[in-house]
Amino acid sequence: MFSNRGLEIKNPAQIDKMRVAGLLVGETLELLRGSARPGMTTGELDEIAETNIRAHGGIPSFKGYSQPPFPATICASVNDEVVHGIPGARTLQDGDIISIDCGAIVDGWHGDAAITVAIGEVAAEVTELLRVTEEALWQGMVAARLGGRVSDISHAVERHVRSQGAYGILEDYTGHGIGSEMHMAPNVPNVGKPGKGATLVEGLALAVEPMVTLGTKETDLLDDEWTVTTADGSMAAHFEHTFTLTPAGAWVLTAVDGGAARLSQLGVPFGGR
Repeated sequence: MFSNRGLEIKNPAQIDKMRVAGLLVGETLELLRGSARPGMTTGELDEIAETNIRAHGGIPSFKGYSQPPFPATICASVNDEVVHGIPGARTLQDGDIISIDCGAIVDGWHGDAAITVAIGEVAAEVTELLRVTEEALWQGMVAARLGGRVSDISHAVERHVRSQGAYGILEDYTGHGIGSEMHMAPNVPNVGKPGKGATLVEGLALAVEPMVTLGTKETDLLDDEWTVTTADGSMAAHFEHTFTLTPAGAWVLTAVDGGAARLSQLGVPFGGR
């Protein structure tokens, strides 16, 4: 591992360790996706996540993070809560959506990913919001090429969302570099012109995370100093993956299959091991 203009560049063995952490995150999110249902509290989902992470030798990345210390294993953001929602006694209802952000550390290396899950039957426009946001995540990752620039990802995310309708794209919250720390340089915005920012090189790992709303991009921060909500009360979705580039192609470290199936559908080479 070496630093290149402030970026942490991992060797193949270290990327393999990140895959272990990423796989644990991906498997935990799939467990939560299957568990989330009407009548369950966000706190119960948090307990499931922490139990699973610790049972497999991991440490929750979020618990105790920053100031004020985040108090839980997952971020559980419901409906108009975009990111950083604190799990607790809130009961999920039919028609809700919940964005679940999860991070884990294994052997000193981080994985970070997020999904948004529909609870029961949701409105058609909300289903579309989830589709557009998740597709934008994958469009961002497949735009990445060795020798390209970080904003190639940003541009692809924005272009896809804009092509689908009048959605709000958060600009004040971004993706990020990741590795021996959860949040590292460079930032990965969800809007921007291509060809800007850090060069994409082998060994760089990035967390890409579009946050999209049915209204505007404006947000408010609640008094808990963590939960970010849409200023207009509109629904919001959040999807995230940690990925890296190898000479063979993209490798999505937090996807259970490494991203192989989705990348194949999109006609992009799979670079996993």
